[in-house]
Amino acid sequence: MIQTQVTERKTLRVLGVETSCDETGVAVVDADRGLLAHALHSQVDLHADYGGVVPELASRDHVRRLLPLVRQVLDEAGLGLADLDAVAYTAGPGLIGALLVGAGTARALAYGLGVPAVGVHHMEGHLLAPALEAEHPDPPYVALLVSGGHTMLVEVRGLGAYRVLGETLDDAAGEAFDKTAKLLGLPYPGGPALAALAQAGRPGAFRFARPMTDRPGLDFSFSGLKTQVLLAWRRQDPDDGQARADIARGFEDAVVETLATKCVRALDATGLKDLVVAGGVGANARLRALLAAQLATRGARAWFPRPEFCTDNGAMIALAGLLRIQAGERAGLGIEVRPRWPLSELTPPCPAAGQDAAASAAG
Repeated sequence: MIQTQVTERKTLRVLGVETSCDETGVAVVDADRGLLAHALHSQVDLHADYGGVVPELASRDHVRRLLPLVRQVLDEAGLGLADLDAVAYTAGPGLIGALLVGAGTARALAYGLGVPAVGVHHMEGHLLAPALEAEHPDPPYVALLVSGGHTMLVEVRGLGAYRVLGETLDDAAGEAFDKTAKLLGLPYPGGPALAALAQAGRPGAFRFARPMTDRPGLDFSFSGLKTQVLLAWRRQDPDDGQARADIARGFEDAVVETLATKCVRALDATGLKDLVVAGGVGANARLRALLAAQLATRGARAWFPRPEFCTDNGAMIALAGLLRIQAGERAGLGIEVRPRWPLSELTPPCPAAGQDAAASAAG
């Protein structure tokens, strides 16, 4: 586990709440025993008819699902509310309504129980997710954070000590997957559907550009790749299933190879040997295989959390909250969220910052 300055020496049990977008995640993490229980409710079926996330529907579904999931996780962990020592919640970035549901519920629980609370940066949760596994790297390492909303390379030096090395200039990789899937007439959510279709595609039947790999730097761009796919698909018979699969394979190969190329460059630039892959696209099997193979030949290693911890989940929030609470950080009584919260603005834990009377009494 990442080492921090520990100000509380008793064992901590932290409830984590994640409601940044369209998944309701709850988990309990113990400082000594690790992850005790976790549960996740996905809103995929709710939003499928609309072809994307409807913020108001997402917020209302979080209201319906959150407390039952808290009860479920506590039951699975064999705990009651009184056994909790702290509560962590996603404070941003994300959909403001969805964030407020989680923050309000978590802050109310913490206040009612008289325990500390802390707001967690959603992307920090992803960056730390590999530490949920028994075997994981310690900082420093490079992290590829790749999801529907974010694609960036980050140098992780410690808790809250992050340096963004490169990021997307337009669409995130996961967003490009979803939009390309829609172009091909695939159902929502498009990313997993496109990856599944690509398995039937023939390698090399369509070769698309590897964006921005022909120039120095660690930034990404995927908008032009989508245009290439659109033009290629318009030249095909829409009933030709093999052509559809071949285009899906060509697109996936282009994205995966672009991500891998930039990851290798980031390791070379920093001199580090460990690469953490986090975020929903981190569950892509082809990306995992290519990175593992390429890094092994360079004496480096790629680390992947379980697929269930690549997507949004409460366990990563509980873990990040645990580490910050151990370091003395507390949230104030106000229910505050940040829908837009650049990772570059995140700082190491600041003991006593925002500490309230209830948190002080609990500590």
